[in-house]
Amino acid sequence: MLKFVSVAQKQPDKRTAQARRADFAEIYEDFAPVAAGEQASRCSQCGVPFCSVHCPLGNNIPDWLMLTAEGRLEEAYEISSATNTFPEICGRICPQDRLCEGNCVIEPGFESVTIGAVERYITDTAFENNWVKPTRPVRERTESVGVIGAGPGGLAAAERLRASGYQVHVYDRYDRVGGLLVYGIPGFKLEKDIVARRHALLEESGVVFHLGQGVGSGEGDLSFADLRSRHQAVLIATGVYKSREIAGPGAGLAGIERALDYLTASNRRSLGDVLPDEAKALDAKGKNVVVLGGGDTAMDCVRTAIRQGAKSVKCLYRRDKANMPGSAREVKNAEEEGVEFVWLSAPEAFLGDGHVTGVRATRMKLGLPDATGRQSVEPLEDSSFTLEADLVIKALGFDPEPLPQLWGQPDLAVSRWGTLKVGHDSFMTSLPGVFAAGDIVRGASLVVWAIRDGRDAAERIHQWVETQATAQTVAEQG
Repeated sequence: MLKFVSVAQKQPDKRTAQARRADFAEIYEDFAPVAAGEQASRCSQCGVPFCSVHCPLGNNIPDWLMLTAEGRLEEAYEISSATNTFPEICGRICPQDRLCEGNCVIEPGFESVTIGAVERYITDTAFENNWVKPTRPVRERTESVGVIGAGPGGLAAAERLRASGYQVHVYDRYDRVGGLLVYGIPGFKLEKDIVARRHALLEESGVVFHLGQGVGSGEGDLSFADLRSRHQAVLIATGVYKSREIAGPGAGLAGIERALDYLTASNRRSLGDVLPDEAKALDAKGKNVVVLGGGDTAMDCVRTAIRQGAKSVKCLYRRDKANMPGSAREVKNAEEEGVEFVWLSAPEAFLGDGHVTGVRATRMKLGLPDATGRQSVEPLEDSSFTLEADLVIKALGFDPEPLPQLWGQPDLAVSRWGTLKVGHDSFMTSLPGVFAAGDIVRGASLVVWAIRDGRDAAERIHQWVETQATAQTVAEQG
């Protein structure tokens, strides 16, 4: 260990920008075993590992880095998977530059350890060597738990509940397991067979999936009341899917699309699905594309448009590069692939007669910090300019759907932002035996936080079921 002085930081080899513009395959090559061990050996094994402190899952990063450096990969996987349900997914899509790697305490000038790439390498190696086994509970329980949502939070909870012996049923309105992992995140960041591999493992563990099964009052939907009657406890892990809209003249023109609709259509094409005719508008080929927003979803959209053969791709963001919420690594990848960033600019109107032809924007300047600590933005007078656009994609974030109304559950309490209210420690909603976790509670956030919330919620569900069983036994004996 401690080789950061003599060994330079190195990520796995990255395919050339020209090559990766032509397909949706992941852009990073696999680490060679020697290279992975060498990069892991750069860890300083510091006394207070800030990489672990700043990981939402509290991963024991220095431990599995040391084991990797020593070539003890099966043990490294055991340590990694003890705190992370999906380390191979987090290793690919976590913004490590803002979390573990961004808080590595190696002396300035030597660069952080490539934690994410090593994490991915460990688990991919574990799958190749058949070290990853389905969950086998010590004893089966008669109680069942229903999980609404097959995204990362729901899947993490399902795995943990199954390990405790519960009969777990996962309900999802989509036809594949994974939620945004499959339909929201492009293949160049996360190839879909990685998610399908976990789906198969969970099924082998005994988790039962009800795909294409919506919850609500629509045709073919399962009512929430019926779902509750089937299970001792229910976990709501639906995520947030309602796209934020933008107002202004021309906002209703054709050709102005929501980011999730655009990404879902692209991912479905890659998966070989037949799309309806109206989805043809969700293709950037030969078009001048303008993406509004500066988060990771915006980066997914601009890089997807490049691969679809767009004539030009511009990202319009009202703050500067330093204040961009998206991963700096993703911004760099987008720039390499030909995306043009228009910083300190905000849309004020959309031009066109029936179909969008341009975005009129105004230049912005950064002002004093607001209540959140971020610098406010103010428009510059007489600074309007126009960007040519045949396709405008709104990547402005996501809000929760109105679940109490959709599910006919007026007693299901929500916050002023529309997220579900839960007990800080219990994860239970205002309905007894109904729990919630992930983005539907905390708002649009990272996959790693959804995994953390799902695992924590599973523990609280287990405690609650045990308490209910004890109380019933006492009542029967009394």
